[in-house]
Amino acid sequence: MRITVDQLEQEELEEMDVFSWPVWEHEEEKFEWYYDKTETCYIVSGEATIISEFENITIKSGDFVVFPAGLECIWDIHSAVSKHYTFE
Repeated sequence: MRITVDQLEQEELEEMDVFSWPVWEHEEEKFEWYYDKTETCYIVSGEATIISEFENITIKSGDFVVFPAGLECIWDIHSAVSKHYTFE
């Protein structure tokens, strides 16, 4: 159950219509989270470390991230995060 992080070209993001997805924003904080559905998101700004039993991964502006359904983790937000997101 791994988080995937990619860097996509602007054209790829536009083809997927990423910039029309809803926006989620959160200030610096550390909190627990559970994904009951797979979430795909594009990090517009900020930086956070996601801590799970499988890995610790830092995500930042420009990252295209997929969080798998069933993932339990801790979000440790270092600088305010803004992201476009969608659930499958």
